[in-house]
Amino acid sequence: MKITRLKTWQVPPRWLFLKIETDEGCYGWGEPVIEGRAATVEAAVHELADYLIGQDPHRIEHLWNTLYRAGFYRGGPILMSAIAGIDQALWDLKGRDLGVPVHQLLGGAVRDKMRMYAWTGGDRPSDVGAGAKALVEKGFTAFKMNGTPEMQIVDSHRKVDEAVARVREAREAVGPDVGIGIDFHGRVHRPMAKALLRELEPFHPMFVEEPVAPEHLPCLKDIAGGLGYPLATGERLHTRFQFRDLLQDGMIDIIQPDISHCGGISEGLKIAALASAYDVALAPHCPLGPLTLAASLQLDAVSHNAFIQEQSMGIHYNQGNDVLDYLVDKTALSITDGFCAIPQGPGLGVEIDEAFVEERAKTGHRWRNPVWTHDDGSIAEW
Repeated sequence: MKITRLKTWQVPPRWLFLKIETDEGCYGWGEPVIEGRAATVEAAVHELADYLIGQDPHRIEHLWNTLYRAGFYRGGPILMSAIAGIDQALWDLKGRDLGVPVHQLLGGAVRDKMRMYAWTGGDRPSDVGAGAKALVEKGFTAFKMNGTPEMQIVDSHRKVDEAVARVREAREAVGPDVGIGIDFHGRVHRPMAKALLRELEPFHPMFVEEPVAPEHLPCLKDIAGGLGYPLATGERLHTRFQFRDLLQDGMIDIIQPDISHCGGISEGLKIAALASAYDVALAPHCPLGPLTLAASLQLDAVSHNAFIQEQSMGIHYNQGNDVLDYLVDKTALSITDGFCAIPQGPGLGVEIDEAFVEERAKTGHRWRNPVWTHDDGSIAEW
């Protein structure tokens, strides 16, 4: 069997789908994308196709190393996201060819279903109490919310008080037993994080995510020591080597690699195993589409330290289309009582409606991250 073609589609709301085809009619799907940079990643995928056409798709590890090492320059969000989608498609293809789900090829599942969480409150969080209560009524046992809108590197304590009030509102709405993830989204700089992290402690967060931007993670040992709840990060780290350095620092309790950004299932598996050696939990990042979610669930299935999975159904970014719209069988990723069964179909366990993809690709998208500014006109972290 030889790879003959890589096809890509930009589809609403902000995703990029990839299909790898072979001379024997077998195929696989993946989702190589960076939010707001879909066209750039798409170009990288087609550049990398030169290393793949004519090759045996079953040699996944060899092809991964070719893509990663043969170009000399390596890592970073664009290249690793392109490799990630290709890797997902290769695993999907191999599972389809052998008639088994990917998790069977990785040693078999350690769990039957995965605990899931949902989002509430939007980019600039509001009405978090009502939103959280509605999610709990749908069966979710955990949710995530943005902690704060824009925050200057040194801001007024009023901003801290407002963030604390929102978390208090959410906790009072759902009671003590529901998990609350609070996403700082890298918006909180070191001087303000010192105060905010501690003032959130009485509300027992499930975790605080991206407590500082990834380039400032080394400061956590100085500003977050002794906290009584977990810290999480990892969506903007792209290789096992970045996670190795993070884990050695000992300040993060939950890693959140994105299986469409970190080199795919192959690299995600290594990152998860590395984290387990440090007794650190896994909660893959996934505000993306159905293929990223399906790939994440395959990794969750074989990772004992995986404890919860993000998903983007109904998230405020999903304008025009949502996660399940592109599936032939929408029950493959259905969530019941806050859990999603590990997909058991061949490959990633989902079947993409290619005709619908073709139709929606005519609309496509040009999604961009919002550009925020502070009152003084300077750029704010989004």
